Amino acid sequence: MKKMYILLIVFILFVAFLAFFVATVYEHEDKKEADCYFGVSFCGNTTSEAMLLIDRVKDYTNVIVVQSGPVSWNETATNEVCHYAVEAGLDIIVYFGDLSPRAFESKLNETGTDLFWRLTWISTAKEKYGDNFLGVYYYDESGGIWLDQIESTNNTRFVDPTYDSVAELFTAFLPRDRGYQALKNNSINVYSSDYALYWFDYKMGYDTILAQAGWNHTLEQDIAMIRGAASIQNKNWGTIITWKYENPPYLDSAENIYNQMEMSYEAGAQYIILFNYPTCPKDNQYGVLTDSHFEAMERFWNDIVTNENTTCGSKKAELAFVLPENYGWGMRWVDDTIWGLWGPDEKSEQIWNVSRQLLEQYGIAFDIIYEDKEFPAITKYPQIIYWNQTLTSIP
Repeated sequence: MKKMYILLIVFILFVAFLAFFVATVYEHEDKKEADCYFGVSFCGNTTSEAMLLIDRVKDYTNVIVVQSGPVSWNETATNEVCHYAVEAGLDIIVYFGDLSPRAFESKLNETGTDLFWRLTWISTAKEKYGDNFLGVYYYDESGGIWLDQIESTNNTRFVDPTYDSVAELFTAFLPRDRGYQALKNNSINVYSSDYALYWFDYKMGYDTILAQAGWNHTLEQDIAMIRGAASIQNKNWGTIITWKYENPPYLDSAENIYNQMEMSYEAGAQYIILFNYPTCPKDNQYGVLTDSHFEAMERFWNDIVTNENTTCGSKKAELAFVLPENYGWGMRWVDDTIWGLWGPDEKSEQIWNVSRQLLEQYGIAFDIIYEDKEFPAITKYPQIIYWNQTLTSIP
């Protein structure tokens, strides 16, 4: 009897082990390697806040954007946050403002902070962090700021401006920037985010632009514009989920953000980031992200990003809508400005009406690009629709 009892115990343990093994294998087979970069931006003030956020999201994200001004001013803090993130298994994108020596001197005079260490830091970052270091987030919102603020600057550079001359002026800025030159000399990918004029951001020299979702814009249109620009110019793109409100709670609901992330993923975004700023209300130690947002992120990671039955970019562009060359119209509303200097012209209403029809008919299955001799699009898309075609000519 004793022998039979022992055999029964062994059999039960074997069955339990076998069940555990089968369940583990099944679970493993149901997962895949993440096929996009998904994470949050850290916009807090201290390394302890950054570490707290990293600990919260490290099991269901794979990248963090270290987008904190105070951290970016302090070499020790930058190194501590980056090291902690990489040790947690995350890739890193590090924000730096102006990297030109003149900017360093200005900051030194204002705060006593020596920022010259940044040039050495970027030259050694790849060696220090390896493939976990993805690049530098440099400047911000170049296109949007130009549209919304350029007219109020009384800029004397505009002498009898034309669309072509303003486009040339805009795209010449970054290549002349000494900080940008230092980044490219060290073969570092350069990132930024924007809410307009993505095509011209890429022409300026950025490697990756994150379209800002959440501003009550039409996300399908933002995707059409940024994916089209990135596709034609052979660049990378993504979305960053930003504020919906100017006051608390700032971010949209968790469910709406989940849907925005899912739409970005289906459209092929290589990066999907949640913008976690500001660090209030004070009773939330994680910034503006709430428990429901974290739960939506974890669900998105498990159900979409690492699900073997999903594929990033499953919804392709079936056609391209082509705008006139150097037509820097914001397209956020029908009377939006052109290059921040002119109101809508005789082409604007036609473009607006056609784009509305395409959005209704195709959703995220079309791209918006520009006529550009440097980037012909004839072979990229099954169908090309030009801005001046009549509505009835669109199938």
